[in-house]
This record gives sequence, C-alpha cells and structure tokens, in this order.
Amino acid sequence: MRVMLVDDHPERLALLEDALTAAGHVVAGHVSTRDPLVAAVQLHKPDIVLIDVDAPSRDTLESLVQVKRDQPCPVVMFAAHSDNDTIRRAIHAGVSAYVVDGLATNRIQSVMDVAIARFAEFRALQQELDDTRLKLADRRDVDKAKGLLMQRRGLDEAAAYALLRRMAMSRNLRLGDAARALISAAELL
Repeated sequence: MRVMLVDDHPERLALLEDALTAAGHVVAGHVSTRDPLVAAVQLHKPDIVLIDVDAPSRDTLESLVQVKRDQPCPVVMFAAHSDNDTIRRAIHAGVSAYVVDGLATNRIQSVMDVAIARFAEFRALQQELDDTRLKLADRRDVDKAKGLLMQRRGLDEAAAYALLRRMAMSRNLRLGDAARALISAAELL
C-alpha cells in the first residue's frame, strides 16, 4: 500500500516510516503540515494519508477538504490533543479515522484497516446518493418532457412517454438526457 506521511517532527516521521516499511508498505512521500497538502497528494498519489499532529490546524483541515473533493483517499489523523469540535471538523474535512493520544506504531495497521473500510463505505454511500439524485432528476425531467409533448402534440401520457423513449433510443441517449435535451429545445423556442 502506498502511504503518504504528514508530520512536522523528523524523528517521529523516521519511526513511522520504519514501521510502515517493516509492515510491507511503501512510503510514497512525506511532507510537513506547512507544505501544500493537495499538491503532495496529487504528486504522490497515495492509497492512504497518515497525518501526525499535536492538534490539526485550520489550514490542514481546509486542505483536507480539497483532497476529499479532488483526490479522495482514506486519511488517518493521529493527534495528541483534541476536543469534540476539532474531531467534528476533521471528520467533516474527510478524515476517515481520528486517533487521540498520538501514534503508536504497534496499532498502525489496524487503524489503517479501519480507515480504509470506513472510506470505502463512505464512497459507496456517496455513489448511492449520487445515483439516487440522478434518478430523481431523470424522473423529474422525464415528467416535464412528457408534459411538454402532451401539451404541444396533444398526446396522452403513454404516447408522450413512448415518443420520448424512441427519441432517446434513436439518439443513443439515456432517457433523462433525452428529456433534458427536449426541455432545453423547448425553452429555446
């Protein structure tokens, strides 16, 4: 597994790198919390990011929001101090696992496994939500397009649906996309 490390303490970084290498992982890169995190993730393309900080800064959390949006991957944050608000902000920023009281090398693998599983579950839920939103938008647009066809061509609902469906098939479009094209054309006219 390709792991990117974020830590400001070289001695802690060396211990973590040794532990990960001994466990069979590849350390893809390491940066400090002052380095641009988004650029580092884009450059190193890690499978997982491990961040070891005393307390996450606002800049780090904002960078994680960008990583979550642009280059999503599991993120584990080891912090020496925390409070409920910081944990909430970290989870919202895309942290898959937030471990308080610092980093213990003997539990890195289990924490990484939990973070990866949680990240995969979140991605599956996000995909399901996106699919549901698309289906709802398709249904809304198909109904609107059917209404336009019924009004302008004097068709009943079944005939309007059949016409819309034939139009989609002849143009090799999804039904929702054909409906949106019809609505756009009607708005132009």
